[in-house]
Amino acid sequence: MASVSLQHLCKTYRTGSRQVRAVDDLCIDVRDRELIVLVGPSGCGKSTTLRLIAGLEEPSRGIIRIDERPVNDIEPKDRDIAMVFQNYALYPHMTVFKNMAFGLKMRKVPAGEIKEKVHQAARMLGIEHLLKHKPKALSGGECQRVALGRAIVRTPRVFLFDEPLSNLDAKLRAHMRAEIRTLQRKLGTTGVYVTHDQEEAMTLGDRLVIMDRGSVQQCGTPLEVYREPANRFVAGFFGAPPMSFLDGTVEAGENKACFAGTGLRVTLTDEQSRRISHMSGQAISLGIRAEGLLFSGEIEQSALGSERTSHHPASAIEMTVELVEPLGDRQNVHLATAAGDKLIARSLPSTNLATGQKVNIFIDSRQVHIFERGQKGIRLA
Repeated sequence: MASVSLQHLCKTYRTGSRQVRAVDDLCIDVRDRELIVLVGPSGCGKSTTLRLIAGLEEPSRGIIRIDERPVNDIEPKDRDIAMVFQNYALYPHMTVFKNMAFGLKMRKVPAGEIKEKVHQAARMLGIEHLLKHKPKALSGGECQRVALGRAIVRTPRVFLFDEPLSNLDAKLRAHMRAEIRTLQRKLGTTGVYVTHDQEEAMTLGDRLVIMDRGSVQQCGTPLEVYREPANRFVAGFFGAPPMSFLDGTVEAGENKACFAGTGLRVTLTDEQSRRISHMSGQAISLGIRAEGLLFSGEIEQSALGSERTSHHPASAIEMTVELVEPLGDRQNVHLATAAGDKLIARSLPSTNLATGQKVNIFIDSRQVHIFERGQKGIRLA
């Protein structure tokens, strides 16, 4: 297969008298046989990046390399890549067989070899019985398999996926996600996958590239991005439910530091205290995911057990339940402090909660993240 390298890649569009930078100084290295996922909010530049790799857009600046070879001036058809689109892009007047064979036919591959490759890919995808059908007779999942098959038969060096599952229902999306990952490992391909779906990104990617406004915010394995977000943007974007934030200041004591917010204090761990004790009095943000919050009635049932109950009383916050979202095996509980700060906690479904109810919430200081203030404030501890 191949490696892909994007070096200081930029793409600028002109809209009237204004210039819009869709991709801003992007540097990404995709290793051979790696599946890397570009993920971010709508308009962050991830699909534009994919189109630049494919040659469907011309970069304003920067270099694109495939296997160390610059391909900026090479036509899309000569880059030896295959792209799977969101809308499948199948020819409606052609059968499944002809759709899958079309690219090979354009490259003047012998008919016998085309037939062998199409049937081999169709067997792999479980669509051999559909080869004589036309796209209008297929379901969304079947159309997506045909689009994948059309890419597979070409045995390209690089696969590009542009939100290929976004048009499918949730159950089929999960099934196809597993199929794509299995296929990618079986074929040993190099892939770049674009999605806005965080669950899709977590389960598919060897590494994730989190993007915002055309630039990379963080690149790492799914667990690195989740557990060690580089900045507040990544922390707030990545994760379901999203991380909650509280604004406050650092209070540095003799042995430990505390986060002091409006009407609350959280005693920090020794490691956190060591990292920010020099910042006494400075403004910071404290981030906490839903699993780092625990209702007082659930402490004994948690894996933290008695250690959780030994927390300093200041780590307990009285909050008001604003909304309960039942999700079967858990429930997400939206909470508000007296000062109006919002948090989202995860609760056991057996915990009876009602809108307007006052509850005590304990914060596990080992699971908090400390950031500089601002939307993209870097993580300090």
